[in-house]
Amino acid sequence: MSDFDFGDRRLKSEPLCCAAFEVGEIVSLGASPWSNRRVGYITGGRFEGPRLKGDILPGGGNWPEAGVGPGGEAVGTFDARSVWRTDDGALIYLTYTGRSLVPADVGAAFRDPAQPHVDPSRYKLHIAPVFETADPRYAWLNAVLAVGCGERVAGGVRHYIYAIT
Repeated sequence: MSDFDFGDRRLKSEPLCCAAFEVGEIVSLGASPWSNRRVGYITGGRFEGPRLKGDILPGGGNWPEAGVGPGGEAVGTFDARSVWRTDDGALIYLTYTGRSLVPADVGAAFRDPAQPHVDPSRYKLHIAPVFETADPRYAWLNAVLAVGCGERVAGGVRHYIYAIT
């Protein structure tokens, strides 16, 4: 099948928000028979976008799994959950999965406190968030499928999130 015509069915997106997650100590559980899992708990944060602004509440977290790719890079998957409170008081539950690809030299830089910034073009943090809320002002989020790209920042991670339209 070489004649695929996607026509007007190509994915379109619009910026939803930028979410800056503050993360406490990341604990490595080590390599079990099933995976190499780490745990990072959210200590706070902030999200802002054209239709969403508020705080990321402490208490959520990410339980990612990682392995090693054929070139020695770390490849992983995310399992994250958090609760957001908008500036006007609505509560939103966010979950996301996703994939990461971190070359070995970038992983070493991540672990080096003397290198607080690593160029995000050198690694991939891609997420697929979904939202849940009971607040009628934000009920539109319950039907949104989103994608995002992230970058490691001092004290956490920042995700640029787009709604698929």
